[in-house]
Amino acid sequence: MTLDQPSTIQDPSAIDILRYRYHHGTNLGSIYVLERWLHPSMFPDDTSGSSELESVKGWVANIGLEATKEKFEEHWEHAVSDNDIDWLVKQAKCTTIRLPIGYFDLPSFTENTPFEPYVHVYLAAWPTIRTLISRLRAHNIGVLLDLHALPGGANCGDHSGTNSSTASLWKSAPNRDLGVRCCQFLANEIKSGLQVTGIQIVNEADWESDRMYDWYDECIDTVSAIDPSIPLIISDAWNLSRAVEYSLKKNVAYPSQPTCPVIIDTHYYWAFSDADKQKSPQEIIAEVNTKLTELDGKEGSVIDRGAVQAIVGEYSVTLAEDSWSKSGDTPKIDLVKQFGQAQSRRYQARTGGAFFWTWKMDWLPGGEWGFQAQSDAMSGSLVTPISSRVPASNIYTLLERANHRRDERMYDAVHHHVAYWDHLTPNTPCEHWRYENGWKVGYRDAYIFFEGRQTESVGKANKIGSVELWVLKRIRESGFQGDFVWEYEQGLRRGIFDFNAVAGI
Repeated sequence: MTLDQPSTIQDPSAIDILRYRYHHGTNLGSIYVLERWLHPSMFPDDTSGSSELESVKGWVANIGLEATKEKFEEHWEHAVSDNDIDWLVKQAKCTTIRLPIGYFDLPSFTENTPFEPYVHVYLAAWPTIRTLISRLRAHNIGVLLDLHALPGGANCGDHSGTNSSTASLWKSAPNRDLGVRCCQFLANEIKSGLQVTGIQIVNEADWESDRMYDWYDECIDTVSAIDPSIPLIISDAWNLSRAVEYSLKKNVAYPSQPTCPVIIDTHYYWAFSDADKQKSPQEIIAEVNTKLTELDGKEGSVIDRGAVQAIVGEYSVTLAEDSWSKSGDTPKIDLVKQFGQAQSRRYQARTGGAFFWTWKMDWLPGGEWGFQAQSDAMSGSLVTPISSRVPASNIYTLLERANHRRDERMYDAVHHHVAYWDHLTPNTPCEHWRYENGWKVGYRDAYIFFEGRQTESVGKANKIGSVELWVLKRIRESGFQGDFVWEYEQGLRRGIFDFNAVAGI
């Protein structure tokens, strides 16, 4: 006898669609966490450093605190124009922005940190971030808040906010505690109505960082206690296999208490390592399809294994000159296009979304580092998801087709499921009604994602991207218990698949 609980399933909401659809996106760029190579104009000529701290320190020394505050505020407020947003929607087909921020951009988090003397400069940082989120949200673009620069640094790079060249987050209890409090602050803002797709709690954590997964536990517990619906994104720390095993344990169907869904962020670059510099562009392009195999065999059964979902938080079409020199007779422009298309196809097939590095910089359109350059119609290197290419005039017809074929597809799916299991295990009791129930939920969910929520500024033609986490969410909400919930799960997955097949996405 099963002990099913009442279902809490409701139709997908606007925020559900923003969070769980496939993310075809870009990083914002060097706006709230400065990097000199992207925005040299934000660094005084006599400043030798390349980080946010060196920029603010240099400007205060040169022009004073108040003028520096005005300079930074102008940088933030003019980063994204209305025309930019229009371009994101119409040309780039961008669904989501990964927005790198630093702890210094949040209110009252700089005490006893290197940014404490400059707290006045950052008074308007968080309000302008909120404004940008709202402007993007009004145009059907979600925002992933990325805690790119944490106190002490999660890695040794200048994109952690300083030029200390150390990853001091992991060895400092006060720094780790401050990082948790940053997550807590963001969670409370979201709980109070700020609509974002999730919180990335750390960017590019160093390989095998001490206490990293313990710190992840603390951040996840803290945010879950505030709002367990918020997707939390962790860094794989360049070790995707270990992150997969961790997330499977976190994303279980029946947690002891409500827990946020956990997504893994992994990054792919082929321009930096000595090994990659020895490869030709053609070899690297062929290698793209070997990535993300750590997910193989880990998906498809949340009930048995837990859920794992990855995104590619950063990628580009940049290669080292050593690699380009091995191109042979093939023009570079053709290889860049092939490289971008190979990545687009792979990430769309195996992840919940991918975010190009990067968009905003002094030297737009940015070449092989530029989302603007690579999203240009002439470039053709970034392939937008097939759902984004459905003509608006066809959407109503496709929805009508999905309604018309629903019962036929459901009968076919249920019939094959029952026949298969009756043949395989003829004398074993089953609860096939759960499969049909799951199919109905999955088909309707995919339908509503595609239909959108026009009255709530969520456009049409969305496709469920984070399928594993959506299945996890629906299992938790179903109230189903016992030995046959797997039938519900498989029906749910088939329902999503069948709608996508009918709609051609």
